[in-house]
Amino acid sequence: MLRIRPRRLRKSPAIRDMVRETRLSVKDFVYPIFVRYGKGIKEPIPSMPGQFRYSVDMVVDEVKEVWSLGIPAIILFGIPEKKDHIGSSSWADDGVVQQAIREIKDSIPDIVVITDVCLCEYTDHGHCGIPKDGKIENDITLEYLAKQAVSHAKAGADIVAPSDMMDGRVAAIRKALDEEGYQDVAILSYAVKYASGFYGPFREAAESAPMFGDRSTYQMDPANAVEAIKEAMLDIEEGADMIMVKPALPYLDIIYRVKQISEIPVAAYNVSGEYSMLKASEQNGWLDGKRCMIEMLTCIKRAGADLIITYFAKDMAKELANE
Repeated sequence: MLRIRPRRLRKSPAIRDMVRETRLSVKDFVYPIFVRYGKGIKEPIPSMPGQFRYSVDMVVDEVKEVWSLGIPAIILFGIPEKKDHIGSSSWADDGVVQQAIREIKDSIPDIVVITDVCLCEYTDHGHCGIPKDGKIENDITLEYLAKQAVSHAKAGADIVAPSDMMDGRVAAIRKALDEEGYQDVAILSYAVKYASGFYGPFREAAESAPMFGDRSTYQMDPANAVEAIKEAMLDIEEGADMIMVKPALPYLDIIYRVKQISEIPVAAYNVSGEYSMLKASEQNGWLDGKRCMIEMLTCIKRAGADLIITYFAKDMAKELANE
């Protein structure tokens, strides 16, 4: 006769719920939003079903819905009118993200506004840093990233999130923010960002694909794990208030490892490719979309993520409300 039967604690929904180790909350989520110039624009993103590019006048209604669902934070990505070699529109006072921050904070002051700090959407070459002779220049780029971060803080951002993967950018941004009197603006660093194939739909959405080469000289090699710990520890030492692992689903082991060494919150980005492949499978009847969404997000949190940036945030918030 078997004395130990783990199935005893699986025999009913009530018991399974009672002993569940990992629970999702609407407060776990950050919702990404794309903003662009123009008026009256709510433009579907073909490779990301259910996601849109919004003009500033339309984005407030979207954020109001996000807030009404209990989601505490958004992260903004901007699509400029004009691009140049250094991405100068990214730090303009009238830049699209800066305008969006002000409008959102005027209407929903309590929502946490996070901004992506990077040059790729704003440069005519699509790289996250400044190229010279075919090489992405690290130290020159830091100055422009710091200018962008300060402009976002000036507009009212609560948290800036550098995603460029230049060495030393957290320290440069922290110094610039402090010198300009924005000591209370936090930094969520994309500390562990891999050179991943799962970013494809995002690059369409943000119009940010590189015009030459790729980003493997500054984003991490997907084969490396020990390097992730090094990157995370460097950003913590430089003053990051939170750190991020990106992508999430193929890198659950990395989220776990980073969480073990981090004394600050760890976020994970459930990226566009992870979202789109599930949406496509659902539309083709290959997978149960709702079930897989819940499983996916639960596993990301189980791995150690304190926050999850995800395009599923609204859908998941509605599921949690129904529960």
